[in-house]
Amino acid sequence: MADPSSYRPSPGQIPDSPGVYKFRDEHRRVIYVGKAKNLRQRVANYFQDLANLHPRTRTMVTTAASVEWTVVSTEVEALQLEYSWIKEFDPRFNVKYRDDKSYPYLAVTLNEEFPRVQVMRGAKKKGVRYFGPYGHAWAIRETVDLMLRVFPVRTCSAGVFKNAARTGRPCLLGYIGKCSAPCVGRVTPEEHRELAEDFCDFMAGRTGTYIRRLEKDMTQAAEEMEYERAARLRDDAGALRRAMEKSAVVLADATDADLIAVAEDELEAALQIFHVRGGRVRGQRGWVTDKVEAVDTSGLVEHALQQLYGEERGDAVPKEVLVPALPEDTEAVSQWLAERRGSQVSLRIPQRGDKKDLMTTVQRNAQQALGLHKTKRASDLTTRSRALEEIAEALGLDTAPLRIECYDISHLQGDDVVASMVVFEDGLARKSEYRRFQIKGFEGQDDVRSMHEVIGRRFRRYLQDKERTGEWEQAPEASGEAPDAAQVSPVPADGTEPREDDGRPKRFAYPPQLVVVDGGQPQVAAAKRALDELGIDDIAVCGLAKRLEEVWLPDDDDPVVLPRSSEGLYLLQRVRDEAHRFAITYQRAKRAKRIRSSPLDDVAGLGETRKQALIKHFGSVKKLRQATIEEICEVPGIGRRTAEAVAAALASAAPAAPAVNTATGEIMEDDDGGTS
Repeated sequence: MADPSSYRPSPGQIPDSPGVYKFRDEHRRVIYVGKAKNLRQRVANYFQDLANLHPRTRTMVTTAASVEWTVVSTEVEALQLEYSWIKEFDPRFNVKYRDDKSYPYLAVTLNEEFPRVQVMRGAKKKGVRYFGPYGHAWAIRETVDLMLRVFPVRTCSAGVFKNAARTGRPCLLGYIGKCSAPCVGRVTPEEHRELAEDFCDFMAGRTGTYIRRLEKDMTQAAEEMEYERAARLRDDAGALRRAMEKSAVVLADATDADLIAVAEDELEAALQIFHVRGGRVRGQRGWVTDKVEAVDTSGLVEHALQQLYGEERGDAVPKEVLVPALPEDTEAVSQWLAERRGSQVSLRIPQRGDKKDLMTTVQRNAQQALGLHKTKRASDLTTRSRALEEIAEALGLDTAPLRIECYDISHLQGDDVVASMVVFEDGLARKSEYRRFQIKGFEGQDDVRSMHEVIGRRFRRYLQDKERTGEWEQAPEASGEAPDAAQVSPVPADGTEPREDDGRPKRFAYPPQLVVVDGGQPQVAAAKRALDELGIDDIAVCGLAKRLEEVWLPDDDDPVVLPRSSEGLYLLQRVRDEAHRFAITYQRAKRAKRIRSSPLDDVAGLGETRKQALIKHFGSVKKLRQATIEEICEVPGIGRRTAEAVAAALASAAPAAPAVNTATGEIMEDDDGGTS
């Protein structure tokens, strides 16, 4: 590990003009490329105190052994040079979207004497017009089959074309009218190229012109009583309409735009792109990348724009590019896009209307793509095994932790403090084992104390269950006091109370090999202290701090930093995120229930139906509180004993403070049927 101060340039050496810089390692390999409006300010940021740097940036500067830079005239030139160097050097610390080469495109080879329409995959070639990408190759072939009626462009391979030219006989498509047969001279090269260009214009979204022309020719042929020709033109127009219907209209103003959405977490990002031409979605693709550098959403968008349009020219760059966040230097990126297109390009965030609605759809696709990527990764047995082995090695465990329990605390400004326990066995979630806890030992906000209470309650229950089933000869005395059953019993995930002993091992009798807490050193220390107080010393404890994704161990002053690509870190992150989700869901439900609570909830035997009947009869809780027992008995289904219980509950509950109109100072009466 290199010390950045050993290769730090003096501030006077670095120019304050725009440029691009490269970090190299000890073997002179380029490991990071960046650009800057002001090289002096940007490069100096990498040489501050390591504790202040993002962990990924810290790893990069300690891996590097030198830094160098190149001055350019404008920020646009810096953007272009950065893209070129990233493509040339493939630096390990730069975010790179790996293009999925399996996406098929509809391609027209305008670089040939007789252009050919075909399905193409892989890197794009110069002189070829591409449309798509499509989800499936068969979708391209269906579209082409419909359009060849109107634009009979060559689709055969070079070998078939040469053989037909040699024999003087066209292929089957030439005989049935779906190829103009340039191989045997039925059309000139110029006429065939014009057909290919018309095909490209139609695919690019300029559809109205051709359909109107066909309809006009059809009408004229009918007036001239050329009914067979009119019928053929009618069928041609229908074929084009069916080809258009395969991509629904999403933007009514026939917009040409690309919509980019990003879904991300701490380690990975998924990108989705919808290509809209002529108001219709003509293609869709997506990438997933590792976040190997300290980059936010705007940075991910800028990298995506570079990769999407770095090799494109002309109409391949649309008039509009809609993004979820603007790049840091929006003006320079917009100018760079405009230079590649040859005209103005609008780079913006959609704010309202159809474009914002479509962006929501693209964003949903990005979220689903990231979730699917994580699901595939988590479902692989080999990957899960490797993750558990990496965790065991990093934490110094004797065996892989086949059962992991994770705990998280959730509250809203100190109210409704709850905790969650989630269980992963063999790297997979066991939702039937999840548990929820209410913090009962104290009131207020104290995550460390809450964690201590929850871990203590859970493992006291574990020891009790072991004693009950005969696996533990004597209850431990380390805690110094018998646990309160009401305090110990957590709330199961399904909301039911724990069952009495029926002779079978309870779920809390199964100990984990690893306890993970959501938090850093204080939370880990609290969990370890709770286990020590119970005399439990065979369960490992660690914490995962969310901000820096660092793993903390008890009594260690420094965290364990797992590699960013570690499957072990990925599994710990999934466990922690699931505990957080489960805790916050419970906390929100508990808070909503408290807000909706009513004094009638405390009346024994009074169900929801009779509560609603009381409120409906009297109009509000306030009026019900003023009613006599005899008046309450008039409600259908309410007997005298229940009426007395209702009156007693309402009398003991203090009425809520009246609402006040802050504009006039008027006290508002509560007669709207709400609770008080």
